[in-house]
Amino acid sequence: QVHLVESGGGLVQAGGSLRLSCAASGGSVRDATMAWHRQAPGKQRDLVARISRGADTEYVDSVKGRFTISRDNAENTVYLQMNSLKPEDTAIYYCRYHLGVTDFWGQGTQVTVSS
Repeated sequence: QVHLVESGGGLVQAGGSLRLSCAASGGSVRDATMAWHRQAPGKQRDLVARISRGADTEYVDSVKGRFTISRDNAENTVYLQMNSLKPEDTAIYYCRYHLGVTDFWGQGTQVTVSS
């Protein structure tokens, strides 16, 4: 059983920055595809960014150039650096651990961007 704990969310003004963290236990982040998803009120949960076992990264178009996903194998933690935040980035952000047919999710952290 992999346990994920997200942190780093909060309230920020448009144009500001936040760094989200996802600390994993029970599994190694370097052995899995790690991803950040987000879910705004009344909307489905969508992929934001992911990093593969080989450290290849992928981003949804709306965050390219503003968000950066990274991984610290020693800390067993994945990060999402979010810059130039916009009100439309407001959502609950979830960390996901994907390995084979197995998925584990964190409980999420709220990000609110005020205009």
